[in-house]
Amino acid sequence: MFESLFFNLLAFSLFIIIFFKIIRKNDTNYIGLLILQAIGIAISFIEIKLKIRENMLLGSIRYLLSVIIPFAIIVMEVKGINFSEILSVFAAKLCLMVGNTRLAKKILVKLVTKYPESYLGHKLLAECYEKEGGMRRAIDEYVTAVDINKKDYKSYFKIANLLKELGKKDEAIQMLETLVRTKPDCYEGSCLLGELLCEQERFKEAANVYNEALLYKPADFDLYYNLGIVYTRLSDFQMAKEMYEKAAAINHKLYGANYNLGLIAFIQRDYSQAEKYFERSLYDDFEAISYYQLAKIYVYKGEKDKAINFLNKAIELDSRLLKMAEKDKSFEKIRQYITVSVKMEEPKTNSRKEEFDEELPKNVVLIEQEKIAREYLEETINLVEEMSENYSKQKLDEKLNIIFNKEKKKKEREELEIEEKKKTKEERQKELGNN
Repeated sequence: MFESLFFNLLAFSLFIIIFFKIIRKNDTNYIGLLILQAIGIAISFIEIKLKIRENMLLGSIRYLLSVIIPFAIIVMEVKGINFSEILSVFAAKLCLMVGNTRLAKKILVKLVTKYPESYLGHKLLAECYEKEGGMRRAIDEYVTAVDINKKDYKSYFKIANLLKELGKKDEAIQMLETLVRTKPDCYEGSCLLGELLCEQERFKEAANVYNEALLYKPADFDLYYNLGIVYTRLSDFQMAKEMYEKAAAINHKLYGANYNLGLIAFIQRDYSQAEKYFERSLYDDFEAISYYQLAKIYVYKGEKDKAINFLNKAIELDSRLLKMAEKDKSFEKIRQYITVSVKMEEPKTNSRKEEFDEELPKNVVLIEQEKIAREYLEETINLVEEMSENYSKQKLDEKLNIIFNKEKKKKEREELEIEEKKKTKEERQKELGNN
């Protein structure tokens, strides 16, 4: 009897507290809680009315519904946790799980309208807009979330990424600079900032960003590889070489790094080193082009048979290399030995490519920038070769000029001697005539 009296007194007190919360907050989310409390109190009255003896199951249910849950919610709110916010966010997440984005948005819009300072509400609403492609609305909600919670660094990154997708790259850079200044160990932020700076050809700034990120992730091969790309674009080939070597040492499947190292060695006329690096890059997307570069090396080294064999192998793997070989002056002497019959179509995909792609995270690698850097290295090689060829021609012209000038001077001396002899002979004849 005393237990029932205590329960009813406590349950009614909590019921009244929750009831006044509904009136004060004008929030219908608490009605469900009142219903649960009412069910618990009803169970108590039924037990008294039917004179049911103490039942552990019924007792547990009525205490849970009428005392424990309401009391826990009151304690949460005393600590500053908004029950209505938690309930709405939970309901919205359930809707998203079943694919009902529209209802989730409706719940969240109602929440943030009622509670404008709801950090969780604004953030989840931003995610809803982002899924639907409403980038501008998503940015607005993420900005509001960041204003409420200054340490929400993930939302900083989200805003920058969305600004980038909208083409507002200057604003994205400003947001990311603030992010990495506030949280320098934010890896994703550093990588995205470096990528955007590279797109604007601000390579020195990008190098600073990547080097700063290495302080927090010193064994990250992507950062070293990206630095290799940056130093390549800065024409600092020695630093680029060091970065590519570190990247390749950490990840032996980073074949692009070895290929770029081969190109740098080629520029430096270190054919033995270039050969070693190209051999290491004979995999996946780099297999055909690496055979092509090896063929050039063997041409320069005077190994004609190897050059022919490797060039044919390269064209067999990638038919597009035939056009390159036809224009490449390096292959003038062996072009006639190209024996591969090809159809000009897309090259075959290597069977190991799928496995390779799974192991290298695509979200970090600067695909476009690495392509530009590689083309830059290849163009540099062509430029060096042209300069070397022009230099040789210049030397030949200088030698020919020297020989020509010598012959000219020799002829002039001979003509002068003949003139002098003729003049002397005439003077002697004249003297004899006078005598």
